[in-house]
Amino acid sequence: MSSTEKHHFQAEIQQLLDIVIHSLYTDKEIFVRELISNAADACEKLRFFQTSGQGVFQPEIPSTISVTTDEKENTMTFSDTGIGMTREDMVENLGTIAHSGTRSFLQTLKDANKKIDANLIGQFGVGFYSAFMVADKVTVLTRSHIPEEEGWKWISEGAGGYEMEPASDLPRGTKIILHLKEEARKFLKEHEIERIIKRYSNFVQFQIQLNGKTLNTVQAIWSRSKNEIKDEEYAEFYRYIAHDQEGPMCRFHFTADAPLTIQALLFVPCRNPELMGMSRIESDVSLYCRKILIQARAKGLFPDWLRFLKGVVDSEDLPLNISRETLQDTSLMQKLNKVLTSRFLKFLEEQAEKNPEAYDKFYAVFNRYLKEGVITEFTHVGALGKLLRYESSTLAPGNKTSLADYVKRMKPDHKEIYYLLAPHREAAESSPYFEVFQARQYEVLFLYEPIDEFAMEHLYGFEDKTLVPVEKAEVSLPDTDKQTGALSAEQAQALVKWLKELLGNRIEQVRVTKRLVESPAAIFESDKFMASGRRQLLRLMKTTPGNSPFRHDLEINPNHEIISGLEKIRHTNPTLAGKVAEQLLDNARIAAGTLEDPRPMLKRLNELMQHAMTVPGSE
Repeated sequence: MSSTEKHHFQAEIQQLLDIVIHSLYTDKEIFVRELISNAADACEKLRFFQTSGQGVFQPEIPSTISVTTDEKENTMTFSDTGIGMTREDMVENLGTIAHSGTRSFLQTLKDANKKIDANLIGQFGVGFYSAFMVADKVTVLTRSHIPEEEGWKWISEGAGGYEMEPASDLPRGTKIILHLKEEARKFLKEHEIERIIKRYSNFVQFQIQLNGKTLNTVQAIWSRSKNEIKDEEYAEFYRYIAHDQEGPMCRFHFTADAPLTIQALLFVPCRNPELMGMSRIESDVSLYCRKILIQARAKGLFPDWLRFLKGVVDSEDLPLNISRETLQDTSLMQKLNKVLTSRFLKFLEEQAEKNPEAYDKFYAVFNRYLKEGVITEFTHVGALGKLLRYESSTLAPGNKTSLADYVKRMKPDHKEIYYLLAPHREAAESSPYFEVFQARQYEVLFLYEPIDEFAMEHLYGFEDKTLVPVEKAEVSLPDTDKQTGALSAEQAQALVKWLKELLGNRIEQVRVTKRLVESPAAIFESDKFMASGRRQLLRLMKTTPGNSPFRHDLEINPNHEIISGLEKIRHTNPTLAGKVAEQLLDNARIAAGTLEDPRPMLKRLNELMQHAMTVPGSE
């Protein structure tokens, strides 16, 4: 009497197999990852039983995984010496739905109404069934680790059901034989299957052999204690994953148990490809679960502004558990993102404190990414603010300060953090907007790129101090005695009125300044909230002469000899005075970086030089 048992698949399993067999996947090679993952899980379970003191069948056999190909027989075999299965295990794991994962998978496919993404397979406990993507017949031979259990043979062609029967003389573990479809014969090529194994399973802790050759020779060093790993091992691992022979600038290796279980090894490269003229780079951090690759260059694992990082993140909390039955949800990825980003920014902060020279080297190459983070994300803006560095009016050229150190140096009457955007330091120190701060001995941060000012705007404040651009600051000169030759209050107001009438709609208001020392005049935005960085962007807009998007106020310095001279000649030579006044306005626009069309100014400047050479005593 035959001992063969015939079973029908549960309805959902049959539906799943129909989809697997007849649908077109984006990447069929995923079946290799899934079957090796199952084998690794089986070996891990066996190790648990052994370490807990429980007796196992054939304890002398080490835990290994092997893959063999047979082009003559058109078969591929996945074997492991792990925990194995009993008859009941086979019925539950291979023929029914023990949990709701597969049913959820089917519902997801129905809702999506599109081709199946192969990356979904392992997330719904359907890893074993991925074998039917490439095989028209699957044979499973298995024997449990329980000493008194016998071996079993399971066969299915994926159409309706499966057969089971006892099998004698089997070693502990599981062997899965795939009888490949004709169109899947490429997977019998050793170089092809080796590529796939190394891509997805290269860091599995159990030895993987392909036709007798050990493949996974690179260790998953992120899972080891930092104290056990040599610098040479870190460097070798970086070269392997990053394909960069230069070596990393720095590394960050950490583990966490709460709120998520995470093992991460991150590297910062020595060079920034985007600064070298290359296109925008993508994140090069891969996501693993128990050393099995889940996603290379994982999307959403880090914010986009940390895309320069390279490395690996391994989390056992991913919903790809031993049976891989739960749908990956975005909330978990968001938690991973928040924890990883926070820990890396904390690492940078510690580096800046303990090894400022190394941090300065990092900042010189990657500072734009940190500023991009300030601009685009609110969650980590406080931590990013601590990492910013700028030149300062109180430090020697080339030296940079943190905002925290700036605050420590503030004078008692210094209430805000001031900054000035300029093309370079010389321009900043000669700016009319800097004069009052220099006179009051208030420190000013010098910003040299428009992105710096956008970062300051989004940061807004630091340690209860508001960040303020110098042209918006309410800072005035201390009261001093009237200088010789300076205009009286009445003369100054009369000149203010005349200038407003002369300049018309080219200026909003004219007033006497309390914040200029060396400069005769300066313009200030009428829009209190218009920062110079935004002003530079608006200047790129196409505008016609006289139709500027900027509204300016003109402030004049009554102590400057050009202003007092203008007041005199407007009574004796109105034409010349008009040209001087217009040149005064354009000079102020040049200093502010808002002069849109210099051609009228150049013509006027030539006329003024010609006049200077024709006045008595010019020869």
